[in-house]
Amino acid sequence: MPYPSTGDSKNGGSSSTAVLTLAALGVVFGDIGTSPLYAFREAFTSSHGLALNEANVLATLSLIFWALTFIVSLKYVTIVLRFDNSGEGGILAVLALATRMTREQPRLAKTVVMLGIFGASLFYGDAVITPAISVLSAIEGLSVSTPAFEKWIVPITIAVLIGLFSIQKRGTGAVGKLFGPVMVIWFSAIAALGAASIAQTPAVLAALDPRHALNFMLHSPGITFLVLGAVFLAVTGAEALYADMGHFGPNPIRIAWFALAFPALITSYFGQGALVLRDPAALKNPFYLLAPEDLLLPLVVLATAATVIASQATISGAFSLTQQASRLGYLPRIPTRHTSEMARGQIYIPQVNWTLLVLVALLVLGFGTSGAMASAYGIAVSGTMVLTTALVAVIMLRISTKVGLILFAALSVVGVLEAVFFAANSAKIAHGGWFPLLCGCAIFVMLTTWKRAQTVLASHEAARRIPVESFPAMCDSTIARVPGTAIYLSSQYGFIPTVLLHNLKHNKVLHERIVFLTIVDEDVPRIADRERTEVQVIERGRMYQVALHYGFMEDPDVPRGMKLLERHGLKFEPMETTFFLGKTTIARAAKPGLFTWRRELFRWMQRNSPAAAESFKLLPERVIELGTRVSI
Repeated sequence: MPYPSTGDSKNGGSSSTAVLTLAALGVVFGDIGTSPLYAFREAFTSSHGLALNEANVLATLSLIFWALTFIVSLKYVTIVLRFDNSGEGGILAVLALATRMTREQPRLAKTVVMLGIFGASLFYGDAVITPAISVLSAIEGLSVSTPAFEKWIVPITIAVLIGLFSIQKRGTGAVGKLFGPVMVIWFSAIAALGAASIAQTPAVLAALDPRHALNFMLHSPGITFLVLGAVFLAVTGAEALYADMGHFGPNPIRIAWFALAFPALITSYFGQGALVLRDPAALKNPFYLLAPEDLLLPLVVLATAATVIASQATISGAFSLTQQASRLGYLPRIPTRHTSEMARGQIYIPQVNWTLLVLVALLVLGFGTSGAMASAYGIAVSGTMVLTTALVAVIMLRISTKVGLILFAALSVVGVLEAVFFAANSAKIAHGGWFPLLCGCAIFVMLTTWKRAQTVLASHEAARRIPVESFPAMCDSTIARVPGTAIYLSSQYGFIPTVLLHNLKHNKVLHERIVFLTIVDEDVPRIADRERTEVQVIERGRMYQVALHYGFMEDPDVPRGMKLLERHGLKFEPMETTFFLGKTTIARAAKPGLFTWRRELFRWMQRNSPAAAESFKLLPERVIELGTRVSI
């Protein structure tokens, strides 16, 4: 999104808290802001068959209110937004922070990594379901207006989704400025409709009393457990509060939540409850039936716009998560298009975009209605929330301050509640919940397979390391020197890259000037240009060791990085500089074993990965790639 980051604000930029708050409304709250379209209805119309009566309506509304209060207001807005990784939020950002804080305890660090990666994997399941259920639930309003539209709901939904994914390559800069105002109109509209309904049945406000929820839980624990799966739909999207913190900062998000989003959501839910108490037949679609008939079509249009915004935020989150996973070494380097010169976080990844579209379209065609899809929604989100809570708890325990211990106690209470929600959502597995879990598990296997294979290859290469300081002595006078500069990419700083040894073995020549270049992926989001470069002189004028440092939310740009080396006295003529890249592959297994499939999965991922030259933005005509094969 083309909004100033928190860093811009802190550095005296023109952005004000009001502007950032408006922007946050348009980006952060799209998902949770469209939950009223289906969340309350699902508590009564899903498979558990909760009877529609006053006691159950008040208990459901009470559960929704206190779930939003504890999970969103207390956990995310009050506690979790305090914990960032250099201003960035999200499960991979907090994973990097927790990993740094547990390095001295290898077993704990390994557990932390597994939790974080699995939570990130579950997010992809959420990224598939959110656009599908959000847009589908909005389009379903057409059938409330005119039953003749019933057969066109799925085709129209597919068309809207195709349009949404097709414009991703253009970036959201052109429409980004509209997101905030549209969501202000959306929240104002649902609040107004809800308030008008509450005014007709003010007794529904009794649901604010937690005793309605507690009595329901005590007298009907089995039914409560099933109802919680539907209630949880009201808090889906809360993870975006944390994931998008780096764009806006914690304060604008807090202001937007407490000043508008939270009151509007509660008013809408309570308004729907008041409506079904007056007219049980309205349970068919209580959200749209809150509106007068003349305003129904405009409300459908507004809801569609709001759900597109909600979907946009999730799709952008999938792009960001993929970029972070690639930078942290859990995926191959994937070329990323930056769609805005103003916003570093506004990116587009074609492979992710079109894969998501195919999966989302299949999901809409397979389930057909938002009600059926609701059974698949929630389990991935609740799993990610539980894992985020666990990672933040680890960080809190490492800090061990008085305030930290108090917050840890509060977070522990929320963690228990989230665990209950996760268990309740587990009941949905047989009714569609298997889909996001299957997506999450598939992504988890791919992430861990790539990381494990890279670790094995690094260990193999480490056994053959030669320090760069010893290389000049190895270069006797019989080796021919050719004009120009050779830049050898090395995975390990301070050691001779294998690709140089292969080149010397086969071509028996060296360039007049040699640079060993290492791309260093840091576990912080971004690196300032003044801190990006590192140069070690091995043999002045002839041989150098260079490192370019990049954060896990940055896309390495080697040509630009090489220009930064001019302040170290190193200048490079593009047409006189050749880049040598090495590619190490794992050979097929001599004898098939239990985990041979992981070897083949890595080989498949490597074959389908973009070329390193493309990832580093190198000119193809100035690149030479030499490969080696490792047998393990």
